[in-house]
Amino acid sequence: MNEENKISRRKVIGGLGAGLAAVAVGPVFGATEPQANAPYAPLSLQDPTSKYPKPPFKGQSQPWPGLASKMDPKPDHGETSYKGSGRLAGRKALITGGDSGMGRAAAIAYAREGADVAINYFPSEEPDAREVVALIKAAGRKAVAIPGDLRDEAFCKRLVDEAVRGLGGLDIVVSNAGRQQAHESILDISTEQFDWTMKTNIYAPFWIIKAALPHLQPGSVIIGTTSEQAYDPSPDLYDYAQTKAATMNYVKSLAKQLGPKGIRVCGVAPGPIWTPLQVSGGATQEKLKNFGSDAALGRPGQPAELASIYVQLADSGASYTTGNIYGAGGGKGQP
Repeated sequence: MNEENKISRRKVIGGLGAGLAAVAVGPVFGATEPQANAPYAPLSLQDPTSKYPKPPFKGQSQPWPGLASKMDPKPDHGETSYKGSGRLAGRKALITGGDSGMGRAAAIAYAREGADVAINYFPSEEPDAREVVALIKAAGRKAVAIPGDLRDEAFCKRLVDEAVRGLGGLDIVVSNAGRQQAHESILDISTEQFDWTMKTNIYAPFWIIKAALPHLQPGSVIIGTTSEQAYDPSPDLYDYAQTKAATMNYVKSLAKQLGPKGIRVCGVAPGPIWTPLQVSGGATQEKLKNFGSDAALGRPGQPAELASIYVQLADSGASYTTGNIYGAGGGKGQP
């Protein structure tokens, strides 16, 4: 090789080396800049055992279905704590039982993540529902309130139609509303009461999902609220526990049916959560006073502690999650 070729080769190799060095260095400079301008301050750790109230709680009772605003202590649904980051921007969600409990927590979180939200609730829950509507609107999102009794098939169909019309579409369905009444013995449960629980917890999701499916495009998601009761039923929740086991199974079955259509179906399984279900007949006064004391964290959960699970399951980032049940039991139950 002559001297001229050697010089040319050195220039080429040198140029490549410089270019590769620039490529290698570029991402380092690019990575440091956002860190310097990070909009979030570091968050301090919180001890989950003392984050929320612990039992014993004072005795209290309300007519079914109860109001969160009248509970002592009041449940936390994320009203002041949940911060969104646009994960559900442009999405359109229907949530049953959206006035309180996990439904309310999901509604607040969805709105702050950028979704428009329709909530259904029993007519007597109007005071709680108004608060949720105000919170959704405060997040700059569209809120649609649709009161009604889910035991009525015609209403369930109308509920979906009104949600689609009010939101301009539908791509998230959260079937959360439920009836829970404690009875010491099966002999204490009348056929009317048994039918009420089944209609609310099992028939209503069936009717709503059937009505919603024609509106759901690939990428949509259906989320059911099951319970630790599906896996470890309490003796005084004979009928309620059955419905939660059925919810777990319809999630898994429907996920297989709708997966090829690009529609995901998932479930959330709470443990003992502080909601109006407990003070409106869902627990005895003795059980209420010590509610959540047998959990590993020594307390009941708050609805706000499940909000991020409902967001995660609705987020397109969870596109490979279907037929799965996410638990939040404070160390109790399964999964």
